Amino acid sequence: MNEKEVQEYRDRLMARLERYREMSDEEIYQVIDELILEGSGERYVRLSRRNELRMELFNSVRRLDILQELVDDPEVTEIMVNGTDGIFVERQGRITRWEKSFPSREKLEDIVQQIVAGCNRVANEAVSIVDARLKNGARVNVVMAPIALNGPAITIRRFPDHPISMEQLIRWNSVSREAAEFLEKLVQAGYNIFISGGTGSGKTTFLNALSNYIPKEERIITIEDNAELQIQGAQNLVRLEARKANEEGDNEVTIRDLIKCSLRMRPDRIIVGEVRGEETIDMLQSLNTGHDGSLSTGHGNSPRDMLSRLETMVLLSTEIPIPAIRRQIASGIDLMVHLGRMRDKSRKVLEILEITGYEIQTGEIVTRTLFEFQQQGEDEQGRILGSLVRRNELQNRRKLEKAGNVV
Repeated sequence: MNEKEVQEYRDRLMARLERYREMSDEEIYQVIDELILEGSGERYVRLSRRNELRMELFNSVRRLDILQELVDDPEVTEIMVNGTDGIFVERQGRITRWEKSFPSREKLEDIVQQIVAGCNRVANEAVSIVDARLKNGARVNVVMAPIALNGPAITIRRFPDHPISMEQLIRWNSVSREAAEFLEKLVQAGYNIFISGGTGSGKTTFLNALSNYIPKEERIITIEDNAELQIQGAQNLVRLEARKANEEGDNEVTIRDLIKCSLRMRPDRIIVGEVRGEETIDMLQSLNTGHDGSLSTGHGNSPRDMLSRLETMVLLSTEIPIPAIRRQIASGIDLMVHLGRMRDKSRKVLEILEITGYEIQTGEIVTRTLFEFQQQGEDEQGRILGSLVRRNELQNRRKLEKAGNVV
């Protein structure tokens, strides 16, 4: 059965569904079965192909059409739709071109509208760049015309069906057991930890794993642009998500608004999924107003680069002098964990850095490397060999001593 014949089935299905306002999944399947049965009198369709056609038709009207197969594939971590020019898929860190593609720009635009409508967003020529999410928590970025020249560009970051634990990261050699146990005690003791790394380095995954160390009885407020975090086992959890303005430019709720709101919600811990801009100053101020044990992430090539980016992002919202910004950072963030994506596509903790204070004479933030990844070459399969080596002992032990922990 060729694509033209499948499209004929789709057109017939849409024509029948237009007669009804609401139909359940079971009712849609029933209509599809009737169509296939009618079509079997016109052309022979083998049983295995009938089952495939049944799912294709259902996905085209109720789910994500041809993309649903990839969204359901647990081995897929990224889906990249380059308009009608092709679809690329990342599996185990390697990107390949998929054999399927959208037959028309109109069909691709229909899928975009289905995605954004699912989380109350709008995508059109006026709102050309949209961040959204799927029901399974996958993160979606959409770029529409006239920005995207070859049709809508969709990028879907698919997260594991079950959150990855710190124990799994240890087994994968992403972090050493010594470092994980060290971080566990610091999280429990209420150290403020910032996770940095490049795109695809595993920041969100590591933040999820790290959050499992938070005592279960504590009240946690998570703040995200798009809800992605998978906090496990927390009994007192409030999840907040920012909202874009509507087409009239009204009703926007920013990350800044949510951070300010969270301070009035009696949090024990505030977790900001990622800071990208003006909200950085509010995040730092929350860390400096008694909300110990908070976590956040940001894009940076190294811990030092991340510190510079934090300064720049604070300056986007206010004209605070650089020395004042650095004091805020030094007093608010206790520890930085830097992740990297290696040449063999593996993700590893490359450095754990303690921020020990602010040096008035030099005007610099003082740091101290506690753990550092030491590469020891590659094996025959090209896999990176090495280990996370302890370089120094923790200097600021006040919170540990207060919590009764010893590292």
